[in-house]
Amino acid sequence: MSVRYRVTAAPQASGYSEAGASHKRRALRAFFPNSNSPSSDIHDNADTLRQRSRMLYMSAPIATSAINTNRTKVVGTGLHLNATSDRDVLGLSPEAAKEWQTKTEAEFRLWAENRRRCDAMGLNNFYGLQQLALKSWLMSGDVFAVVKIRNPDKLHPYGLRLHLVEADRVSTPDKCGGLLDGLGYTEGKNPSNGNKIYDGVEVDSSGAIVAYWVRNTYPHEWKGDTTTWQRVEAVGATTGLPQILHIMESERPDQYRGVPLIAPIIEPLLQLRRYTESELIAALVQSYFTAWIVTNTSKSGIPFSETGSGDLGGVPVDNPQASNVSHSDSEYEMGPGQVFHLGQDEDVKFGNPNLPTAGFDTFVRTMCKLMGGAIEMPYELLLKEFNASYSASRAALLEAWEAFKMRRTWLVDSFCQPAYEIWLAEAVARGRVIAPGFFDDPLLRAAWCGARWIGPVQGSLDPDKEVNAAILQTHHAFKTHEQVTLEMGGGDWTENAEQLARENELLKAAGREGAIETTASITTQGGKQNAQTE
Repeated sequence: MSVRYRVTAAPQASGYSEAGASHKRRALRAFFPNSNSPSSDIHDNADTLRQRSRMLYMSAPIATSAINTNRTKVVGTGLHLNATSDRDVLGLSPEAAKEWQTKTEAEFRLWAENRRRCDAMGLNNFYGLQQLALKSWLMSGDVFAVVKIRNPDKLHPYGLRLHLVEADRVSTPDKCGGLLDGLGYTEGKNPSNGNKIYDGVEVDSSGAIVAYWVRNTYPHEWKGDTTTWQRVEAVGATTGLPQILHIMESERPDQYRGVPLIAPIIEPLLQLRRYTESELIAALVQSYFTAWIVTNTSKSGIPFSETGSGDLGGVPVDNPQASNVSHSDSEYEMGPGQVFHLGQDEDVKFGNPNLPTAGFDTFVRTMCKLMGGAIEMPYELLLKEFNASYSASRAALLEAWEAFKMRRTWLVDSFCQPAYEIWLAEAVARGRVIAPGFFDDPLLRAAWCGARWIGPVQGSLDPDKEVNAAILQTHHAFKTHEQVTLEMGGGDWTENAEQLARENELLKAAGREGAIETTASITTQGGKQNAQTE
């Protein structure tokens, strides 16, 4: 009996095995990355990233521009409170809700606008703390605000103080498994309860953050002070309020420490700085107009020792009284409007500087485009250069503004709003703000704590076009007047309308009726004008 064997073709690679997971393609043969846990990839490298990020901020203009531009666009002069209590849940009339919001905002300004009332160090008001917190977050990866309570007095009715703590001071204690100063950080364990500690952040068995470990010294600072750690619980056991605020951006699950904004572009930033410095030095060297005297005289006959004894290359010599003018017949010193007669068998040749290097500007722009894309900032903003068309520049600003709004939301959620809720709890407890049910019902408490934070608005490239577009949006109910006001001016539409009404009354009394157009007339005229245009 004969046996037939069926020959089948070997299975062919498909899917990602022929693409990004291929081991055969020439470009991927030696590409074997090993991604570890967030603790290994982020926490263990956080110190190095922070130091390099700060150094580049202080020495690389592009890094400085990236962080400062975010500071200016996200926070600016500060995010200001607009209390928006939920009057439907609270059962308040519009008039009563407005009155409560006005009173609360005035009380909050009493605390927020005085540096000695809100900053534990007495250096910044609440809006300055916002700028500092955002800048430290972007530069170091994260920042912490420790909540402290001081005794109030007649001029300072609130005891709440915020103390910003830089990222370096939150670390794993040596008694819990942390390494010595300057050697980095490791995972640790709290010996009293067995909780794991990731670079100063203590978590329970479920992974929830329960405490932070704050040291009194910096890791790379040697001043002889004994380093000690203080354990700060994340939430107060009796109040349920945060005792420390952690401001950071998460990029991976199970991540407890942040990454600096420029971490992905540290290497190209450093290389670009070196390249720019090399071009600058080369241009500086060749900027000195150099001439060579070509002669047939033997070397032994040239008096090299008879050069001037004054300044040599801009560096003073030992004898400052000596003249820097040489009287040697073999030396020529150039000056404006001078004519020289060269000796027999002598000729003159001049240097020919060829800097900057061709393509330098194009290369820098290209690198800025690549790095700007990595940190969600168009190169136009990095370089503060707007030479493109209106449409292109507006598209770049709109794209950047989306990133700014996102970071503003994170700052509000992790710093501004929690600080406001802690302050409001104290204000209600001291009787300076009346909020029935605040401490009894979580729903009522959340309704009283409603707030919007108003900050810088998006810049305008063509105000006429954007104003007309806003008029059309409100005329057709695509947006409310309040929304447009917040987007374009950052003010309060209700207050603006009330102020316009008062101003119109004054103008009527002065016999200049209609000098200031009302919102309705502007909207109607704008709609008619645009309709005619269409």
